[in-house]
Amino acid sequence: MEMVVAIAVGVMFGSGIWLILRPRTFQLITGLLLMSYAVNLFIFAMGRLWVDRAPITPDALVDPAQFADPLPQGLVLTAIVIGFATTALYLVIMIGARGLTGSDHVDGEEPRE
Repeated sequence: MEMVVAIAVGVMFGSGIWLILRPRTFQLITGLLLMSYAVNLFIFAMGRLWVDRAPITPDALVDPAQFADPLPQGLVLTAIVIGFATTALYLVIMIGARGLTGSDHVDGEEPRE
């Protein structure tokens, strides 16, 4: 299963890089989203996913290996919220640039043939 997650993260990140190199702003934003999703999946998977375990240790002294680590979950949740906010900002900037230049090309003008 680790190989499947690693391949999925690699494919998502690679697809994001490929989309960032495209000439249109919407493709650029989609690439940034894919890269952020890949990083979130990586952080979440590195936090050792556990099923049916408590997320926080109780007051009593017990073995900490029996509990899930809440830090990666908190980091991913924070990254998702920040990602939504930056995506909204990117979209507003994209719409404004499209209105000013009349093109959605990242350079502001269509390439000449």
